[in-house]
Amino acid sequence: VKEKRTGRERAFRMPGVCPVCRSKVERVGAIHFCTGGLSCPAQLKETIRHFVTKRAMDIDGLGGKHIDQFVEEGLLKDVSDIYSLNKKSIVGLERWADKSVENLLNAIERSKTPTLARLIYALGIRGVGEHMASLLAEEFGSLGALKKAKEEELLNIHEVGPETAHSIVEFFSEPHNIKVIEKLKKAGVVFPEKEKKKKGKLLGKSLLFTGALKSFTREEATRLVEAEGGSGAAGVSKKVDFVVAGEEPGSKYEKARKLGLRIISEREFKKILAKGQKGKRKGFI
Repeated sequence: VKEKRTGRERAFRMPGVCPVCRSKVERVGAIHFCTGGLSCPAQLKETIRHFVTKRAMDIDGLGGKHIDQFVEEGLLKDVSDIYSLNKKSIVGLERWADKSVENLLNAIERSKTPTLARLIYALGIRGVGEHMASLLAEEFGSLGALKKAKEEELLNIHEVGPETAHSIVEFFSEPHNIKVIEKLKKAGVVFPEKEKKKKGKLLGKSLLFTGALKSFTREEATRLVEAEGGSGAAGVSKKVDFVVAGEEPGSKYEKARKLGLRIISEREFKKILAKGQKGKRKGFI
């Protein structure tokens, strides 16, 4: 708006470091990102929300309102502080009774033994969803090995593109992120040195669940898939190998059908698991 100019204007320059946490700013396409994902106060609430989800560290009882409350009370300054929460620090806060505190602390304790894929996904690395986290866990076998990976090494992995490879390297080159990871270790979070299962009936396969399942919750079904070497998909895409359709599957089912994806019933899914558990490796995939 030229008529409002005073003559004292200056050209805007994108900062090289985040104005909040001082981490490096990276440009991807037309968008600039702060690389201090695990520790940046400006991203803190959303980082924690992602970290505690069922598909990540699975900390039941720590919902959005509770996260807001704990951050505002100064109890959570990064995700590692979740493991410093105790009864004394929570009891007395609004909406917290003895039983709800006990349930939360039990959930936090259970979350200390994630699979490697879930741990990688929980870190919230840009471009690393559930499926990619599973691929990286299988390829590197430990967080330490992934942390040392070079872009060229990552690009040799099927499905890892330049932007994702770059964001992984940048994430682990940011000192703030490494500091939080070390704090998680000290808090007792187990960092698997290798995946417990390097083989399985669903090794390398991606499964999407849609509709209501009779025998499992979706989280339980996803864990069973992971136990057989596969991964759970969050949405419909050509990368999905199987769509397991329960009752009233809805729009995902229709989209999968149009894409020509292989759709199986819950009964067929259970047969796959049964064959995998009995060691019958031939004849299905």
